[in-house]
Amino acid sequence: MKRLVLACLASVALYVAVFAALADRPLSLGVLRLELLQKTAALAAMPSPRLVILAGSNGPYSHSCAVLGAMLDMPCENAGIAVGIGLDDVFARYAPLLRPGDVVYMPMELQQYTMSADEYRAAVDGAFLLRHDHDVLLELPPGRVLGAVFCCQLADLLEAAAEMPIAALHAVDAEALLRSEYNEQGDRIDNDLAERDAALLAAPPRSLPTAEEISAGYGRALTGGFVAAQARRGVVVIGGLPVDDRAGPLPPDLLAAISAIYTQNGGAFLALPNESHYPARDFFNSEDHLAKPCQYLHSIALAPPLGAMLYRPVRPPPPAMAALAAACP
Repeated sequence: MKRLVLACLASVALYVAVFAALADRPLSLGVLRLELLQKTAALAAMPSPRLVILAGSNGPYSHSCAVLGAMLDMPCENAGIAVGIGLDDVFARYAPLLRPGDVVYMPMELQQYTMSADEYRAAVDGAFLLRHDHDVLLELPPGRVLGAVFCCQLADLLEAAAEMPIAALHAVDAEALLRSEYNEQGDRIDNDLAERDAALLAAPPRSLPTAEEISAGYGRALTGGFVAAQARRGVVVIGGLPVDDRAGPLPPDLLAAISAIYTQNGGAFLALPNESHYPARDFFNSEDHLAKPCQYLHSIALAPPLGAMLYRPVRPPPPAMAALAAACP
């Protein structure tokens, strides 16, 4: 029995050593981590007060800091990172960089709120937290740390064995790839209307979570905690709705559940008259990602009510941006 226990402990130690110190996925995960590091560095260098857009990929694809920053006359960082990177990880990195007077606009995807603690323990960023970002990992709850420690399996080891030699040969330039996808303010720039996925036109609108699922979600609790902590520090947090091609208006109880995450924790909430609803033809490659002209049109529509909430004058959009927005179908 003792030998069996020792063998089990040795196998666990070997597993942790391999994935914490040796195996890496510099392509499939490394680009995501680099994007997160770049956006964190950009935010740290930006003067305050600034506008920060914080969401999943709906942030950089469907909102434009280039537009909002120009219209509100504020430095702006589009800090959204793909859904699947845990909000606890994102909040731990961004929160220390925020300053009193900063404005955080959060049009979070609805699935961000409903994710469970178990889903967080299995989040994709656990692998690079374990491999590279021990300081961030140790700030997270014990269950999340345990999930990161046991993040990986044989398929991940095989991916690492394939990706590490490719990265060592510099066959893929991650920084060049990100430069082709994002501008300096973190907006997505490769979402051209001509390149949109035609299959979206035929896809049925996806189903919405219920108000009860929102209220019970672990992601909702994380978001509420972040809003409350930042509000106490003098950061202005404004919740919003993600863009979507959902069928019809949101049920009132669902809208109230989303709004409460912000208003009950010291923040504010903003819903456009159209509830950020757009037809399928306006999207690029998913129901969260607007094509560039519609990304600009949505941002132009968002600037006046944001300015009113912040008591800031709103400038007209630059002519080139207005012309591009006019091309939204």
